[in-house]
Amino acid sequence: MEISIDLTLSPLQDDYEKHVIEFIKALRISKFTVLENPLSTQIFGNYDELMPFLNELIKSSFENQDICVLTMKVVKTNRSKYEPHF
Repeated sequence: MEISIDLTLSPLQDDYEKHVIEFIKALRISKFTVLENPLSTQIFGNYDELMPFLNELIKSSFENQDICVLTMKVVKTNRSKYEPHF
């Protein structure tokens, strides 16, 4: 099953930027399709492969921060090729 995930990592500490950059770099070097914009990052792939990858990445990121919020939206389809029709 293909999925699309929208992620926003929000470290609640002064050195937040380095944690966000590390998180995005780890997403970029994965085998999954990654799209970025100024507000969030999207990642696309197979559910059974993508979720364990994200589970480890999120855990690692949380272990390196004092307080952090991760907002995640999951859609059951791969929307990486979406183009508006209007």
